[in-house]
Amino acid sequence: MRDFQSENLSHDAIHGYIPFVSQAGLRGDEVSERQIIDHPWVQRLRQIHQLQTAWWVFPTAEHTRFQHVVGVMHLGSRAAAALYDSLREVCPDVPSRGYVESLLRMGGLLHDVGHGPFGHFFDDHFLRAHGHSHETLGSAIICGELGDLLRRIRRNPNSRLEPGEQLDPQHIAFLITRPQSTDSARAFPRWLELLRGLFSGIYTVDNMDFVLRDAFMSGYNARAFDLDRLLHYSFFTAQGLTIHSRGMAALVQFMSVRADLFRTIYFHRTVRAIDLTLTDLFADSKTYLFPGNPLEHLDQYRRFTEWSLLVDVGRWGNSSDPRQRELGQRWQAFLDRKIPWKMVCHRHLVFAAGQAERSSIFSHADFVERQLRANLPASLAGLPLRVDLARHIHRPDTRGPRMGQNFLFDPARGEPRPLTDDQLFRQLPLSHRICRIYAHDDAHAPQLAEALDGLIGPGGSDDLTNM
Repeated sequence: MRDFQSENLSHDAIHGYIPFVSQAGLRGDEVSERQIIDHPWVQRLRQIHQLQTAWWVFPTAEHTRFQHVVGVMHLGSRAAAALYDSLREVCPDVPSRGYVESLLRMGGLLHDVGHGPFGHFFDDHFLRAHGHSHETLGSAIICGELGDLLRRIRRNPNSRLEPGEQLDPQHIAFLITRPQSTDSARAFPRWLELLRGLFSGIYTVDNMDFVLRDAFMSGYNARAFDLDRLLHYSFFTAQGLTIHSRGMAALVQFMSVRADLFRTIYFHRTVRAIDLTLTDLFADSKTYLFPGNPLEHLDQYRRFTEWSLLVDVGRWGNSSDPRQRELGQRWQAFLDRKIPWKMVCHRHLVFAAGQAERSSIFSHADFVERQLRANLPASLAGLPLRVDLARHIHRPDTRGPRMGQNFLFDPARGEPRPLTDDQLFRQLPLSHRICRIYAHDDAHAPQLAEALDGLIGPGGSDDLTNM
């Protein structure tokens, strides 16, 4: 009989009831999943929005990283149920189902634990200057701050670790870290490399949750793609995470919806205007916001969230420091949603297979701005403007630096093949960019549009007017 005494349920708007192991009924020094969920490092994610600035534009999209990571933990169990048997066929040395499922669940729960205020924005505008990302910080938190607790997890709602098995925090850190070309070859077992495809591949426990959650919470779509079908037709082969040809329509649907979310939600014109304003504020406020490298101040970083940041900057207007006081006035205007930048024109560039996207001038905003100003009349040479280049990759590289990530199973040949062999997949563009020009008003929109068209040349498209 299922051990109901050691289990709690959390109801989720996306996945329904999510079970997790509670403290009741545990033995000795065993640690429950609830202790990890309730840990301050995880609970702080309640104070960081999932949509870094889009919640200022979409009023119902107020969900947080905490709701997301609990959902990803749940998808870790669903992935284990669907994929463990095939993983064991490919890698006979894989640990027990209990180990793999608990590993995936903790990887899902902790994959965002290193995030700072405004999520990925903080990576780009603060952490990168210290040589970090939320993944490297998360790995340090998992192995250091949470390591002793994670090693004492013995079970999840569906399975248990075998006697002698102990969850390895370094395995969790490996899963949540994106593969790099500098990764040392064969530093980890093959079964773990394959499992990494569930966190860094085309469809992952992470992005499957956030596509469903963001689509629902923003009002874009109540049921964005067929999660059940996608998991049903997925399995592991020696090459990597593989999808049967019968599941390709579900995969293409998922990729298309994800691209639409980038175009309509994450890259919304006003969201990007807010990001431009926040970029300027961060550049001038860094020394006041946090005292240096977060890895050297983890106790302070644990208390550093969007809540703490927005409360702090709201008080700067009363500071005795003139510089901080001036910044406080600017932050207050931002909090009052007084955004100085207005989109005056934009163009949509789509790159198909064989097109040299990286050689396009639209890879560097600074270069585009210089060329744009060169095309403007001399009277507008000093016009305040900003160039924003939003980029989404439709078809991520299916072969990681050290391993295959995603493959297609062809039943006629009875073997896995590259995803690009599928006609539906090939019809997706490789990537697209939205080039937008922002100014303080639209008084010179015709001249800016003409100058931008002069850079793009024939074939430029202006079909995103509904954005």
